[in-house]
Amino acid sequence: MFAPAPTTPLLLRNVRPVGAASDIDILIGADGRIVSAGPQLAAPADARGIDHKGAYVSPSWVDLHTHIYWGATDVSVRARDIGAATGVGILVDAGSAGEANFKGFREYVAEASREQIVAFLNIGSIGLVACNRVSELIDQRASIDIDRTFACIDANRDIIKGVKVRASGVIVGGWGITPVKIAKRVARVSDLPLMVHVGEMPPTPEEVLEILEPGDIITHCFHGKRGGNIMEDPALFDYARRLQDQGVILDLGHGAASFNYAVGRHSLERGLLPSTISSDLHDWNINGPVWDLSMVMSKMLALGMPFEAVVNAVGVNPRKALRMPAENLFATGARADFTVFQLMDCALTLPDADGNPLDLPKRFAPRWTVLGNDAIPAKSRYAGQPSLQAPGAEAAC
Repeated sequence: MFAPAPTTPLLLRNVRPVGAASDIDILIGADGRIVSAGPQLAAPADARGIDHKGAYVSPSWVDLHTHIYWGATDVSVRARDIGAATGVGILVDAGSAGEANFKGFREYVAEASREQIVAFLNIGSIGLVACNRVSELIDQRASIDIDRTFACIDANRDIIKGVKVRASGVIVGGWGITPVKIAKRVARVSDLPLMVHVGEMPPTPEEVLEILEPGDIITHCFHGKRGGNIMEDPALFDYARRLQDQGVILDLGHGAASFNYAVGRHSLERGLLPSTISSDLHDWNINGPVWDLSMVMSKMLALGMPFEAVVNAVGVNPRKALRMPAENLFATGARADFTVFQLMDCALTLPDADGNPLDLPKRFAPRWTVLGNDAIPAKSRYAGQPSLQAPGAEAAC
């Protein structure tokens, strides 16, 4: 467990909001809410002060796609290992739990973490208990319980922010597009967004895309799987661009098998940026090729995504996708919810999910995660030069 937050004010000295021309101070009260923000603030006598010496400050980073139901699925990691300690204040579990095991996720993960934990409920009742070894969509008669799924959503609306379905041939088998249609029906009736994992066919990308509506999320948008990636097919690329223009969210979802540099570069060069940058962190990629959210951000920066766009893709945009407050996060009275970070020169070569190398001249370096009145030291999990050997071909989550 983590220590309780301090009970004295906190003064963040010399931080620079992304996009601002100069540094400011931010005074946070003992209640965790912003008292004032501006240059050279006077410090209360009992305040704890941290001089950040010009480091950037942004809304705390949000990882829109993780797997953190540790111990209950064979693929999940501990929330504390990829959360505030790495600069991430909000973790979104993307379908580790279904209706049959969501109570445990709520009690043992969401309610036990200092980070804010929310989830996309897997349309498959068992979730990712034995990820890919036992598909959550293995049997058309028993995999999805509609009534229990609705009941689970209704009982947990404070933390269930959407519905998740994996639309890959290795998962859906003979179902084809049917699970996506069922998941979309449940999401629409529940007034929630749908997150769809795309990858190996069937179903075809067009079958999936035609079901989506504004606010829905395509995760693994820059995967490199043959027959279904947006670089191979100009018509599919244009389709994805139109959907994004209409409000469908393109989420990166790096994962162990779902981010290809060539697809990402192709898209960025043509002006198609991911709406959100997420890690798809789980036990198969936490020691590479993903490590943590900051390293995924660094890869996108190296591919040519603008600095401020990268920060917005882990700050403002995922909050909007989750229908959470995304504006005026530095306003007086708002709960403090920040990541303090630096952009550091480096000389790294990192692989994508297919083992292809990319040189990184700069990297995002998280320093602190500020959650209310608590300032938590943060750093990247990455340490040392990785092997560039291509990882296994397991499906992403």
